[in-house]
Amino acid sequence: MGQGGERLNVFSKAIKTIKNVITPTPTANMQSEDLLEWLGISKTPKRLVSEVTYFTCLKMLSETLGKMPLKFYQDTNDGIKKAESNTAHKLLKLRPNPFMTPSIFWSTVEQNRNHYGNAFVWIRRKLTLYKYGGDYEIQDMWIMPSESVRVILDDEGYFGDKGQIYYFYTDKYSGQTYTFRNNDVMHFKTSYSFDGIMGAPVRDILKTTLEGGLESQNFMNNLYKSGLTAKAVLEYTGDLKEPAKKKLIAGFEAFANGSENSGKIIPVPLGMKLTPLNIKLTDSQFFELKKFSALQIAGAFGIKPNQINNYEKSSYTNSEMQQLSFYVDTELFTLKQYEEEITYKLLEKWETDEGFFFKFNEKVILRTDSKTQMETLASGVNNGIYKIDEAREILNLPKAEGGDIIMVNGNYIPATMVGKQYSGGDNKNE
Repeated sequence: MGQGGERLNVFSKAIKTIKNVITPTPTANMQSEDLLEWLGISKTPKRLVSEVTYFTCLKMLSETLGKMPLKFYQDTNDGIKKAESNTAHKLLKLRPNPFMTPSIFWSTVEQNRNHYGNAFVWIRRKLTLYKYGGDYEIQDMWIMPSESVRVILDDEGYFGDKGQIYYFYTDKYSGQTYTFRNNDVMHFKTSYSFDGIMGAPVRDILKTTLEGGLESQNFMNNLYKSGLTAKAVLEYTGDLKEPAKKKLIAGFEAFANGSENSGKIIPVPLGMKLTPLNIKLTDSQFFELKKFSALQIAGAFGIKPNQINNYEKSSYTNSEMQQLSFYVDTELFTLKQYEEEITYKLLEKWETDEGFFFKFNEKVILRTDSKTQMETLASGVNNGIYKIDEAREILNLPKAEGGDIIMVNGNYIPATMVGKQYSGGDNKNE
């Protein structure tokens, strides 16, 4: 990441004198020791550091954003119209950078935003010189790993103008540090923010719940590994020396432990009695507590119960309403934030003055069944809301001859003309 950034030779010295330093919450990968220590379960194997509800929520939110195409419009005196693609829209429509498709690009951004609280996209621009002046043209866009970015509010003007925000990116491979101005970075953050500049990850308020979820999963896994409910007490009279005791226990474990030994007969020596402890996963409301924790995690992300496979109070119709509720309660704010940041950072001032803007197509997550969709489109066309071509476009069909005009039912008349058809004029039927 060379062009567009410069190495900061005086970074460490100057940073100490800046009054306002804003840094993201220290973060770690889901497989790192730092996260294990943060969770207070550093002895837990790395492969077990995965809370399924937390993962499901991250997956749900990131894939939802990745599903929605980004459209380019213009707000004119004649209404909102599709705009001809500019350089930025072409990149976001086809390939933001050589390595990412638009769906992967936006889902990765959303993944960073939710897990780290902030997501950063560097807009790489290149100066194109003309005979008289030149323009900065967007070349591509790159996601900067959130844990490698530091945000600075420079109120002393050490790096340029006073009161400006700068983004410092440290390449973990080369060790080089680059600085970018605010206009060169798209910054997406969670709503969990108290200064409006940096967002905080949802996991900050879910620390206890996540820890409990991980530990409960470990508990259940250990029960399965040891034969689930095959725990028992071996009763006998007399005394055994330590070597004999260990040998006896080892012999029983060989028959009783592990799911592969489930249902096998356990040989009990004469004079001894094996009493099962009858441990059940339903004891102490284990499943109820686990479900409650899952709903807490999902609720913090704005995820509905049916989206984490909780269908107890759900039906097909109800699920449709829950999907609409998910869009209104959760996605609408997120999409609005993305659209505002993309429009402001990727468009020139004259373009925004002319009414150009970006908007995600939310209809892809609000689609109904084919029967309902056809009835809705037919009603829209018959009542002059949709043109035929507009309805066909929703169905990914080509334009039709005569489909670019508004059609309405000929029996409809303006409310102001009701009754006038019966007054005045010649009656040709007399």
